[in-house]
Amino acid sequence: MKYRRILLKLSGESLMGDKQFGIDNQRLSVYAKEIKEIHALGVEIAIVIGGGNIFRGVQAEQGGMDRTHGDYMGMLATMINSMALQAALESVDIPTRLLSAIEMKAIAEPFIRRRAVRHLEKGRIVIFGAGTGNPYFTTDSAASLRAIEINADVILKGTRVDGIYTSDPLKNASAQKFDEITFDEVYKKGLNVMDLTAFTLCKENDLPIIVFDMDTPGNLKQVMLDKKIGTLVRN
Repeated sequence: MKYRRILLKLSGESLMGDKQFGIDNQRLSVYAKEIKEIHALGVEIAIVIGGGNIFRGVQAEQGGMDRTHGDYMGMLATMINSMALQAALESVDIPTRLLSAIEMKAIAEPFIRRRAVRHLEKGRIVIFGAGTGNPYFTTDSAASLRAIEINADVILKGTRVDGIYTSDPLKNASAQKFDEITFDEVYKKGLNVMDLTAFTLCKENDLPIIVFDMDTPGNLKQVMLDKKIGTLVRN
């Protein structure tokens, strides 16, 4: 298998399923089963999930709230999603640990890099909650940072589209998909893969990203088996 340790990045919106807000339990259950399949392959799995289905700091700022205050609220939203995903994974008998960048003793362990790596080595899935613990940083940035800290082999960015296109394929039927693209080409073409901070972290640390459709059953396992699913971004 090509990748021994991965970081899976999921958007908060992906948990909504067909809902307009919140968490779709059926979608959670499907994700848990997909993740269980690759866990059974012996892959070490870390996960970062966004909070956009519950709250976004940027939206708070647009409504007149202080950005820092809004971002901390967004971090709490990621913790709600992380706890929901943890419960779904444990319901299918996968040992899971939730580590938070903000201290929350009653519900999560504090993020300590060595502890996170030890959990992974013991076959536990590690969920990183509360972003980086700092305002002005997205969960994409948190995913890149944590992936580098735990020496992950790749970031798998699960989205609703099956890779990176020349333009939004949901709006432009003639948009063309890239099977593979370099970090520099993404910069030059102005493509939206992750926010710039997260993307630059990956480039500078030679950490590849695979963007793929998480909502198609079996795709996650196909990626792990090195099938040509999604788009690979590399140096």
